[in-house]
Amino acid sequence: MMTTKKVALITGANRGIGLETAKQLGELGTTVIVTARHLPVAQETATQLKAQGIDAYGVQLDVTKADERRAVASFIDEHFGKLDILVNNAGVAPKESLFIAKTLETTPEEFQYIFETNLFSVVYLTRELLPLIKKSKSGRIVNLSSILGSLSVHSQKDSPIAPYRILSYDASKAALNLFTIFLAAELEGTGIKVNSAHPGWVQTEIGGYEHAPMSIVDGAKTSVDLALLDANGPTGKFIHLGDELPW
Repeated sequence: MMTTKKVALITGANRGIGLETAKQLGELGTTVIVTARHLPVAQETATQLKAQGIDAYGVQLDVTKADERRAVASFIDEHFGKLDILVNNAGVAPKESLFIAKTLETTPEEFQYIFETNLFSVVYLTRELLPLIKKSKSGRIVNLSSILGSLSVHSQKDSPIAPYRILSYDASKAALNLFTIFLAAELEGTGIKVNSAHPGWVQTEIGGYEHAPMSIVDGAKTSVDLALLDANGPTGKFIHLGDELPW
């Protein structure tokens, strides 16, 4: 059944930036579908949002599982008939730490773990949901990236992000940025906008709570802004709080 309200799917929405993104979108009148790897967690997240007056639904989605990607597409098609906003928020960092720089020591297992969630699953989920996004009058796809994926910034002399050269994570975000560029170009003329978001260094489990300068509330703002772009907004760009970043 087609709805006139905007419908957004946010992956990894049970905590951190994903949860705050769902909250901010919901407060602005968007119906939000919040996903987590376990159904009770997703449903509890939706219940918390509903208590705040937000139209929210909790759905199980492990983005690495093809059957669950298909199931969430079927859920959206059955309940809403379209998808206006896809926020590819779910992501992982190396299990030891995001702050231990290493290159040749990166293991095959770490590469597989990071890329499976941060790149491959984003591509596969977006492909699964694209027919529903094409039914929207203003489809928006937001890929949660990081300044750590910027080749331009990494290659600068005395780069400010040099201490965080973690090959698996940084390469996954650089590849995600390339996906943004390619997909935006392929969808040119459709009205669908595709952008990469750098949320900032945010006080989350990945970003760390001790030194990260940005609150989760501020960290979600870039995703929300890109999710609600008007027809004149950018596409195929790398954005942080309204400013374009170098690839």
